[in-house]
Order: sequence, then C-alpha cells, then structure tokens
Amino acid sequence: MLLATLVVSTALLQAPDSPLTASPQRPLGTLREQAAVQQAWLRYRLDSVLPRLMRQNHVAMWVIPMREYNEDPVFSSLVSATTFFARRRTIYVFFDRGPDKGGERLALGGTSQGGLYEAYHARETIDPSIGRRPELVGQAQWDLLRRVIEERDPASIAVDISQTHAFSDGLSAGEWEQLQAVLPERYRARIVHAENLPLEYQEIRAPAMLPVYQRLMQIVWGTIDTAFSNRVITPGKTTTDDVAWWMRQRVNDLGFGTWFHTDVDVQRRGADLSDSGAVVIQRGDVLHCDFGITALGLNTDTQHMGYVLRPGERDVPAGLRQALKNSNRLQDILLAEMKPGRTGNEVLAAAQAQMRAAGITGTIYSHPIGERGHGAGPLIGLWDHQEGVPGRGDVRLIPDSWFSIELQATTPVPEWGNQPVRSAQEEDAALGSDGQIRWVLRRQTEFHVVR
Repeated sequence: MLLATLVVSTALLQAPDSPLTASPQRPLGTLREQAAVQQAWLRYRLDSVLPRLMRQNHVAMWVIPMREYNEDPVFSSLVSATTFFARRRTIYVFFDRGPDKGGERLALGGTSQGGLYEAYHARETIDPSIGRRPELVGQAQWDLLRRVIEERDPASIAVDISQTHAFSDGLSAGEWEQLQAVLPERYRARIVHAENLPLEYQEIRAPAMLPVYQRLMQIVWGTIDTAFSNRVITPGKTTTDDVAWWMRQRVNDLGFGTWFHTDVDVQRRGADLSDSGAVVIQRGDVLHCDFGITALGLNTDTQHMGYVLRPGERDVPAGLRQALKNSNRLQDILLAEMKPGRTGNEVLAAAQAQMRAAGITGTIYSHPIGERGHGAGPLIGLWDHQEGVPGRGDVRLIPDSWFSIELQATTPVPEWGNQPVRSAQEEDAALGSDGQIRWVLRRQTEFHVVR
C-alpha cells in the first residue's frame, strides 16, 4: 500500500501546474522546489492575511524584536524557508499606512527575505578611546527602531505579550525592557497586547497549502498501512518499539521529519498493557499508533487502529468493528458542531451533549494543527480537562484553519467478555473559507489488519 500511495502522490505532484517534481525517493520534490513553494505561501500571508488582521485588531504598528536562538514563536511564519534563525538581533516592524497605501514591512537587522521586507541596518559607533562598552552594544538598532516609530507616529504599537497563549508571548523580558527604555513616554502609552494578531496570523492557512497537506496525509496513511501489516509485523516476534522505529525511519528515508516520537501501543484481551513498555505483538491484539510527520514547515497528527487476526479468523471481530464505528460517530458529532464564531469550549460542550444522547462513552481533546503539531487557535478540550479549557478554549474558530480531530470512544466488546476497548482516532481536517469543515484526506473506517 505504501508504494501505491507514493505513486498517487507522484502523479499529483507532476500535474502541469505543480512546481514540485516528485519521485518515489522524493515524494514532495527537492528542497529547493519546496523552498520556492513556501516562499509563495509566505508572500500570500504577508500580502493578504496580515494587513487584514492588523485592521481587525486595530493595530497600527506591530513590533517584534528577537535575538538569535531566542526567536519569537511567530518568527517561522514571517521568514523564508532559507532563514533558520534571527540574525544577532532582528526587529520586524509592520506598519499599516492605510487602505490606500497598504502595509509597510521592515526588517531591522535582518534580510529582505527574498524581497518581502525592506531591510534596515544600523552600525555601532564605537569610540576607540573607550572601546566597546557592553551596555552599548546593540543600542544603535534600538535607536533605529525609535526613529522608525517617531517618523511614522503610529496610533497603537502591538507587542507579543500574553499570559494565555504561548504563540502570542514571544517578547522576552530582556527585549521588553530595552524596548521600553528606548521609547519616548508618549509612545509607551500606545503599546497594546493584541493577542489575537499573532495567534490568528499563525493559525490561518494559505489556500495553496491544502493540496500539499493532502499529499503529506497520503504518505502518512501509506506508512501506517504498511507498518500495521505483515510486511513489518511478525506476531510473536515484533515489538511495539520495532514498529514505531520502523515508521520513524521510513519517513526519514523519504526526507521528512517527525515532531514527536511515534507511539505504538497494544490492547489485549484479559490484560492491562497501558503502562507497559515495548510489548511483543501477539495474535488477537488491537494496535494503535500516534504518528506525525513534518515537511515544508507543516505538521500532521494521526492516530489509527489495527488488529492482528487470530488463527482461523478472516475478519476483525464484530465487537471491535463496533468500537471503531462508535469513534467514527463521535467524529461526526464533533465536526457537526465546529462552526466559525463558536469558541472551542462551546463546541466541546455541544459535542459532549450529543455524545451522551447517542449513548457513547468517550472524550474529546482536539486541537489546531499546521506549522506546529499543537498549533495556534482554539482548544476543544484536553484529555484531562473535559469541562473545557479556560483561556485557550475561549478562542473562536475562524475559517481557513486546520484541526486535528482527536478523540476516543470506549466500548465493551462481547468477544472479549465485555472488556472495554478504547478506539482512539485522530485525523486532520480543514475548516474552509465557506465555513464547512472537511477531512484533509479521509478518515479511518476500517481496521488496518495484520493477517
């Protein structure tokens, strides 16, 4: 199945309008081609998404100072694929000149990012008689920022400080102290904490990202389907760790990364293996994996279920199939409640009510996804907070965002003496500009089977 999946991906990538030339060895093309695609995404977001968000949040100027190896979380969403770190100190400044003139993008101390910013550089003036005084190093850049602000005289200056959202809390204490020190008093009073600006900028996906994300999901599905098969698993010999490392190595060989270590676990009739380490997989076991890959600055997050046939079995037992159907039903319930404008906590409460009405025992803990696995945006529950999540769960759903639909339904299985079996599923979905949410690729409705 993996080879077949990669063939499909290659065919899609080689469509006439695709800038990526795929091969079985490089399913998403070369790094150079990928960087060009990411640059186009960046240009779209800076040109189309950011100006709109600044006006929605009543922000005239957004100032983002950072230093090398202590970058703001929004940094990776503002720079080209060829920029890995800030240069010494980089201060990004975005200024709204109004609907007619549009936005201004300045990089103080950084590069133009392929022509997307106007790069400004300030050189230190060192008195040779006193040498380089440590307290003055970097001062010229702050003086440049003050001049930039004074020349533009913004009505409001947004900085990334938040007690609720990590994505909006990138201004370090040292940079904040220096920023306050350099600003004249009249501008300090104009500083605002516009938390939704960096949050939503990192949450919103460019439309052109979706086809590439679908290709990533094809690779995810193919990898899991092969991992949960006789090509990788020999019952009575292969361990869960063997399968997890095979999956990680496979995606690494294809040129992708992983944003967390792959997890493979087992449920077994008459045994509690929840706290076990590497388990030898046996016939009759229910398999589960949690697997996420990274490419082109995007991350996936997927959980699937598998089953190892017992001697004489030709299909998965009916009770286990029902367990999977119950988690599928819970997916349907959750997606039906995910409407733009509702908060994550509102979606969670409504879905839980429908879940109880349907007689399903389960939990919901879904999250945004995209440039990070646990991405910017509203949380829809946490596994240990089914009452809702203050703050992060109060964020509203917005169009053009992606979610990992993560949940589980627990079902007594007659073939296992009514032992509860947990069907934990996770599948990525896109909330479109039309307000409708759809699976990025598809969702699992049948077990992967080891024969």
